[in-house]
Amino acid sequence: MTENVVEWVNLASVEEIPQPGAIKVDVDDLVICLAKDSNGVIHALDDTCTHAAVSLSEGEVDDDGIECWLHGSRFNYETGKPMSLPAMQPVNVYPTKIDGSAVFVGIPA
Repeated sequence: MTENVVEWVNLASVEEIPQPGAIKVDVDDLVICLAKDSNGVIHALDDTCTHAAVSLSEGEVDDDGIECWLHGSRFNYETGKPMSLPAMQPVNVYPTKIDGSAVFVGIPA
């Protein structure tokens, strides 16, 4: 999705995101889940599960994806594709970069 980036937005500090864990951040019309895996890598994806419209930031974080707390669908950090049912539609993923302790996310057009 990098080709569609129009601006980098500072959404959090590295310290605000538990390791492993996730937080929900609102920016413009988007609700984004910032997830930090056990290796400290921060990922950004839509916060809403495509199966049941609940917050992914409240789910279980592991090293390759995040699990929806309601029905157990897992979404891959790199592709947004579900790795388990019942979700069948992917979530959007967003590029991230760290500058000092600031977490920037590339917001698309």
